[in-house]
Amino acid sequence: MKEILFLSHRIPYPPDKGDKIRSWNLLLGLSSRYLVHLATFVDDPADMRYQDVLRRTCGAVLLRRVRPQRAKLRGLFAMLGGSALTMGYYNDRVLRQWVDQLAAERPLLGVFAYSSSMAQYAVGLRLEGGGGRIADFCDVDSDKWRQYSESSGWPLSGLYGREARLLQAEERKFAMQFDATLVVSSIERDLLCRIAPEAVGRIRVVGNGVDTQYYDPVGIWDNPFPKDSQPVVFTGAMDYHPNVDGVVWFANEVLPVVRKNCPSALFAIVGSNPESAVRSLAARPGIVVTGRVPDVRPYLAHAQVTVAPLRIARGVQNKVLEALAMGRNVVATENAVQGIPSATEAGVIVASSASDFAEAVISRIGSTSVSNLGRNFVLQRFGWPRQVSEISSLLEGEQSSASCQNAHKQSAPT
Repeated sequence: MKEILFLSHRIPYPPDKGDKIRSWNLLLGLSSRYLVHLATFVDDPADMRYQDVLRRTCGAVLLRRVRPQRAKLRGLFAMLGGSALTMGYYNDRVLRQWVDQLAAERPLLGVFAYSSSMAQYAVGLRLEGGGGRIADFCDVDSDKWRQYSESSGWPLSGLYGREARLLQAEERKFAMQFDATLVVSSIERDLLCRIAPEAVGRIRVVGNGVDTQYYDPVGIWDNPFPKDSQPVVFTGAMDYHPNVDGVVWFANEVLPVVRKNCPSALFAIVGSNPESAVRSLAARPGIVVTGRVPDVRPYLAHAQVTVAPLRIARGVQNKVLEALAMGRNVVATENAVQGIPSATEAGVIVASSASDFAEAVISRIGSTSVSNLGRNFVLQRFGWPRQVSEISSLLEGEQSSASCQNAHKQSAPT
């Protein structure tokens, strides 16, 4: 069996966050075709208990714990040296030595670096199989930092702006060095093509997917909400700044209008590791903060409305796709659906202002029926096997039609 190296900035399992959902499904699909060796960081110590899952799926495995103080110190040294904080944060000597030794001992066909921060380990790596060197940026991270800068006050705006500029330079460099650089949507592709015009022929769209057998509304789940409440649900990791910003904005600007018209409306914030700004919302009437839950499907299944009130966002939001797969009503900002072409065809209501968002939520409260429109949209346009096949072709050194130069051939699943 051919062998490849899979590099990930966060342990792929369990798939309980957007980036981990993508990395796990790609890793799982590739493991059916190759012997996959995995080197990854672990930022949540609780995830170490899942290492046996990865060892059963992969060949050689390195799980490298992130020590936040050390990682931040590496980031600081990188900043003082004129480099991006992100690159320094993930620049680990032990992981680099492990990767180099693996490449010296194993006949690697190719390498798949998940996220721009892991691409640094694949540059110059010895490959024997004649395959591809693939970087999966998912989103253009430098633009997230630009958005952070524009939404923050001094001095953070200056620090975030600096990171955006330096990380953009790294993204351009990697796009020029790799055989293929992947992003999740045509919007991300066009942005990266502007950053790295010399690499337009190697920038490709490989969209996200949804496990539609797992997210299926035919299941039966107990109602986790209080009787007679009208749940409005948000799902996502609650230590991620765009999610935190979105739910705080919704709680402050949208929910009061919703509850004035629908007093039984209950805003449920469902996701792991809620920051203090999120936890404090639980003290308000009509808001519940769950923290980590073993299964989000009961919360989606019993939601009357799901919301994606993201003001800062890039790429494809899995939370939107999963809600659609479960047949739920979805109200989202334009940013939250920018990576999902024709989202309105799936019944998503797109609202820009707080007043429009409140009106849209109110219009959907009271509905408990399954939306076949949204589920059929996901069934027809999103699925992981297609993405895995595309990446496999790139690892084998085959050409793909989904580059900037062939953008007219890219279809809806981006």
